[in-house]
Amino acid sequence: MNTPLVIRPRAEDVEGQPILRPLPSARCRSVGPFVFFDHMLETAYPTGRGMNIRQHPHIGLSTLTYLFEGELLHKDSLGSEQLVKPGDVSWMTAGSGIAHVERTPEALWATDFTLHGLQIWLASPKEHEQGPGHYSHHPAASLPVSDNLGVKIRMIAGTGFCLESPVPVLSPTLYAELELQTATTLLIPTEHEERALYVLDGEAQLNGEPVEPLSLVVLPAGEAMSLFAESDCHAVLLGGAPLDGPRRINWNFVASDPAAIDEARRRWAAGDWPTVPGENERIELPGGRG
Repeated sequence: MNTPLVIRPRAEDVEGQPILRPLPSARCRSVGPFVFFDHMLETAYPTGRGMNIRQHPHIGLSTLTYLFEGELLHKDSLGSEQLVKPGDVSWMTAGSGIAHVERTPEALWATDFTLHGLQIWLASPKEHEQGPGHYSHHPAASLPVSDNLGVKIRMIAGTGFCLESPVPVLSPTLYAELELQTATTLLIPTEHEERALYVLDGEAQLNGEPVEPLSLVVLPAGEAMSLFAESDCHAVLLGGAPLDGPRRINWNFVASDPAAIDEARRRWAAGDWPTVPGENERIELPGGRG
């Protein structure tokens, strides 16, 4: 058996929300279509505080927001306005250019609340990098679930374990939430070429070796792996087909062609970008004009 690659995340802060970010990493640029992975750490907000990510742009990727606790309001330049609750999937494909806002909804500012979740980016295939933008919301009840012998699998996006999510992914994708009761085992098959495991909570073993929690464990290609829960375990499994070529990531932009990044930076700096209805504030381009 080859040894899994362990990517320890770096700690970051996004508009006051603490996160852990294992992707991208110098040791691993992508897993399947996944090029960016943010774990929004469980954070208790007192009355009068919340998260407010102002208007900002994207190209060449899809964002997927998935919450365990709390709520977020999504708004974008397509005119979408959607409340995202725990277990829902908020899916936005940027294409050649989209802007969006994510913030704590107004009702939660009036009370104490906890926010905890994941936001990931999936690089679009080259043929979709410059296509039209798209947004869709998928309520928790619409996601397929398998619950057998103490192992619960919810397919957030893509396919796996004989489950298929309704989220309109653009390439072969695996993104599943796993909940294992103590002393249960899950066989992770080889149906996707690239796979990685992120344990959010609990103690587990992969093929008899301890799994480092809150780290991205990239599984060896072509090898089925046995995940054993030493305690109640909460994790996500992600992956899919390899990207159709390398990607460049610069700020909020993802592209296979560096010229597309340069053009996106120029457009955002110049204000030549679709805007979110009703929003005036925005996050300016780091480092000044493009």
